[in-house]
Amino acid sequence: MRESSTIQINETLIGDDVPCFITFEAGPTHQGLQSAKRLAKHAHEAGGNAIKFQVFDPLRLVADPTLPFTYQVLADVATEKMETVTEPLSDILLRRQLKMEEWRELKQYCDEIGLAFFATACFHEDVDFLVEIGCQSIKIASADVNHIPFIRYAARTGLCIQVDTGMSSLGEIEHAVDAIREEGNENIIIHHCPSGYPAHIESINLRVIPNIKRLFGYPVAFSDHSPGWDMDIAALAVGANMLEKTITEDRTIRSVEHVMSLEPQDMRRFVEVIREMEVALGNPRRVLSDDERKKGNAIRRSLHVASDLPAGHVLTEGDIDYRRPGTGITPDRLQEVLTRPLRLKKSAGQRLEWDDLG
Repeated sequence: MRESSTIQINETLIGDDVPCFITFEAGPTHQGLQSAKRLAKHAHEAGGNAIKFQVFDPLRLVADPTLPFTYQVLADVATEKMETVTEPLSDILLRRQLKMEEWRELKQYCDEIGLAFFATACFHEDVDFLVEIGCQSIKIASADVNHIPFIRYAARTGLCIQVDTGMSSLGEIEHAVDAIREEGNENIIIHHCPSGYPAHIESINLRVIPNIKRLFGYPVAFSDHSPGWDMDIAALAVGANMLEKTITEDRTIRSVEHVMSLEPQDMRRFVEVIREMEVALGNPRRVLSDDERKKGNAIRRSLHVASDLPAGHVLTEGDIDYRRPGTGITPDRLQEVLTRPLRLKKSAGQRLEWDDLG
């Protein structure tokens, strides 16, 4: 087990004891350059730290153009009824493709608005191109977690490498992480990414997040493929250092991943909820604010005398009553009071003070 590390993207730290890093995923959902720019603008205005795309050659990646892929789309907004769709994977990937000059323009736009630009790469040439345009972090798709030659090539860039684990075993994750480290690169983020579009609740398994963090010692991200943000809140609570949430301009678009994506009107609230949760989670130490102390004293009790008592009276437990507020001698110090004489008389109901005791 390694001590948990912290990495840095631009001026932002990612790791424990710093705010959760929020990446909005637009790779599978943009509808072209202008759509990608609009999604980047929404991501920035919502308070996201980064936006992620997918840069690769679909026709080269998929050898069989008829290879089918099945996913769900939103059939009815009012009822959230789903419809299952199957189409060639190559058709889906072609919808995500931009020309190289368009990627350059998009990256420049992200720079101008102050939004970090991440991308998934699949080939050596993709890595070279992403380095050329100044991409801040390269992601390895879950399907490539065992593509060690490619992982090594990406690691040699020195950029932050995000490893999507998908349906990988811990052994496969270890092999991939070791390959990155052997290239002298310690800028690693490990993604817990449940399968499915959308993901099935029983497969999300958020309890693995702290386990991955303990085993590998690197920041851990949760790539969410579920509708809404309940799973993101839960992931944050168990220790996720980064959240990757897919966004879309319209959830009803009939293509993969739109159904479980956030629309622009929900993105800002998503970030607000995550930031509110971070405040609510606090820290492991029990630290009381001045306001909490005042409120605590108001409802706690102090020692009072139960009846009129003369000076010189030696106090017994029967002489003591317990009343609010707790600004006097507290009940846990009763034994320090008993058998001590009063220096002056006390009337029934009066609060007992240390100066009253001989």
